[in-house]
Amino acid sequence: MTTEVGLHKTELDTPVLWVELDTMEANIRALAAHFATAGVNWRPHIKGIKIPAVAQQMIAAGAIGVTCAKLGEAEVMAYAGIRDILIANQIVGNQKITRLVSLAHYANLKVAVDNADNTAQIGGAAAAAGVEIGVLIEVNTGMNRAGVAPGEPALALARIVQQTPGLRFEGLMAWEGHTLSQSDPESKRKAIVEAVMQLTDSAALCRSAGLPVNIVSGGGSGTYQITPFLSGITEIQAGGAIFNDNTYRGWGVQTKPALFVRSTVTSRPHPTRIIFDIGFKSAPAWINKPTPIGIDGVQNVGTSAEHGIVTLESPNETIRIGDVFDFVIGYTDATLFLHDQLYGIRNDRVEVVWDVQGRGKLR
Repeated sequence: MTTEVGLHKTELDTPVLWVELDTMEANIRALAAHFATAGVNWRPHIKGIKIPAVAQQMIAAGAIGVTCAKLGEAEVMAYAGIRDILIANQIVGNQKITRLVSLAHYANLKVAVDNADNTAQIGGAAAAAGVEIGVLIEVNTGMNRAGVAPGEPALALARIVQQTPGLRFEGLMAWEGHTLSQSDPESKRKAIVEAVMQLTDSAALCRSAGLPVNIVSGGGSGTYQITPFLSGITEIQAGGAIFNDNTYRGWGVQTKPALFVRSTVTSRPHPTRIIFDIGFKSAPAWINKPTPIGIDGVQNVGTSAEHGIVTLESPNETIRIGDVFDFVIGYTDATLFLHDQLYGIRNDRVEVVWDVQGRGKLR
């Protein structure tokens, strides 16, 4: 696919996922500066990025490492030379724990736990392998997904981690993602403050008990304007804002959209309906809808497996079969992993083609 480097973007076959490099790089610089101003570390989540070369650009701009959702993603990042990695998820089962301790030979790993038995299993395997793995207690601050309750339950598990050979207690983490449903800015801010205080109060409780808390990790792209400035947070996991999309913009992200799918009109069965060669296999509309650039009066965008259906408010006879349009992504996390490559374009020409190396890392 590297033979496409140098091509004008109009020469690319569709559908194709591409990123405007100037915009992405400006977004990376803006986020790095934002977190530096807040006085917190940046550990971007790469679950929707999945490309080590992009992660390396963020690290070059000031990020301290990466956050991964899956062990398989962490392996991709570590083998690409990224050394500081947080797996913000529970690693359970003999097979995964064996892989985890093996990976600790290649990177400074940290992993989330919320269970004493799982903690003992990871510690036993790490000690037997002669490695040490950092541990963050995941705290449930309202997301109601994984995590122990804040306060004493978090402290109790932290004590267990501290006493377990093979493990290194690093701190606590949480994700205040439940606050994103708040549409009113003041209500959202209040919900974020309440959630983060549960995390930081738990960290303070651990410190008062004599435990060293080096990391208090949280925040995402949907809360990046507020969480970094709350007392007690040491690092932020926001990552997707480097691309931005329709979902992130709905959450108030102020970076510029940089990620697009380019698509060709394949059918004009009706003056108010345009059919494109993108379906939910390349630009899903489940969480949020992709939107075409340069088409006025769009009433709805829908997708089936291999078709994108744009419905117009009024007839349009000027758009013809073979015309090509870019779509702003509906939600990066539900889109990028579907593609084998991401095309980096600058001044309308392909500068780089990245393999999406983290694609399919479900384990």
